[in-house]
Amino acid sequence: MRGLYTFGIRAYAAAVKLAAWLGNAKAKLWVEGRKKPLPQSDSDEPWVWFHAASLGEFEQGRPLIEALKQQYPHLKVSLTFFSPSGYEVRKDYPLADEVLYLPIDTLGNARRWVERHHFVAAFFIKYEFWFNYMKALADKGIPLYYISLILRPNQYFFKWYGRWFRKQLGNVTHFFVQDETTLNLLRNFGNATLCGDTRFDRVAAIARTARRFPEIEEFINGRKCIIAGSTWPPDEKLLIPYINSLPEHYCMIIAPHDISEKHIKQIREALKEVKAEKVYLIDTVGILSQLYQYASFVYIGGGFGVNIHNIQEPVTFGCPVVFGPKHKSFKEAVDLTALGGAFSIKDQAELYRIFDKLIHDEAFRQEASRICRDYLSKQLGATEIIMKEITSTFSF
Repeated sequence: MRGLYTFGIRAYAAAVKLAAWLGNAKAKLWVEGRKKPLPQSDSDEPWVWFHAASLGEFEQGRPLIEALKQQYPHLKVSLTFFSPSGYEVRKDYPLADEVLYLPIDTLGNARRWVERHHFVAAFFIKYEFWFNYMKALADKGIPLYYISLILRPNQYFFKWYGRWFRKQLGNVTHFFVQDETTLNLLRNFGNATLCGDTRFDRVAAIARTARRFPEIEEFINGRKCIIAGSTWPPDEKLLIPYINSLPEHYCMIIAPHDISEKHIKQIREALKEVKAEKVYLIDTVGILSQLYQYASFVYIGGGFGVNIHNIQEPVTFGCPVVFGPKHKSFKEAVDLTALGGAFSIKDQAELYRIFDKLIHDEAFRQEASRICRDYLSKQLGATEIIMKEITSTFSF
């Protein structure tokens, strides 16, 4: 079975190389980034390895990296990414001693990887199951921790054909999970602790230190503001026609996920019929998480595509959140929809209805905001729980 798994990994890598050869920019970054020689060290300095799929998972791991470096400043940190969208943004992360693309998951690559440094622990974030790396770590006696893990009963681990995959979970030292469902699913596979999502600790820190944006404040000019974050074309198609119907005391900021020159031009073209004083278009990255401080409520994009983007950042500021139907894989989105702090829509009519309600019924909006703040306060502390557990059983 391991041979079949590794064959699948190699086939995937070959497909990405073909996509790169055909001109796909992201695939080219994926391929070129893995051509760089890996740094080696033969010293006894202790290293910890953090692996994240992309940027969102890195933000989940970041509070733990910072906590470990604060308590154990002698530790060296190896940070790896699977995706260019994580690596390209965080390749200069100052608390990491090296930031690299993860070589494809063959047993040879994995064995060479664990020999590179004196690794004393590894941390895989959320969904990152790389079974050859997991085996190599176990064979070397390096503790492996999963953080912010969330599983579902319909995943391949728990299917009739999942026996081999379930067996690999025995290579994990400890699972730190987000919910009771995951805790129950793992009851036969080793140590697990319910602690929640570490990213809430991260977004709470962002909220506490958010800087001011004078240009944004000048645009808002005392009005209430709707922020549409990480939008895609299907989201923008619903949002833009609504802007002219905003009351005088409201405005909108749109921060699209794709800020390429081509897409920004398309949005500007669509905004030609919109009153200029009503809308502000963000064409830079890295500031959206702090801009939510200005929002009365927020629309999060992606829900009419593969999945919604992160809602934790606006929730941290007490912003009610609206999004499309593809949100079921995010616990906080499901939870807040049930509680009344978030609202799922399936078409433009529903967007108009919930926007009108949030704008014109102040008591309704304030209650939704309170629900978001209360929810956030109950999610904090995952990093502290993890630190307490790992430092009580392992010396760095």
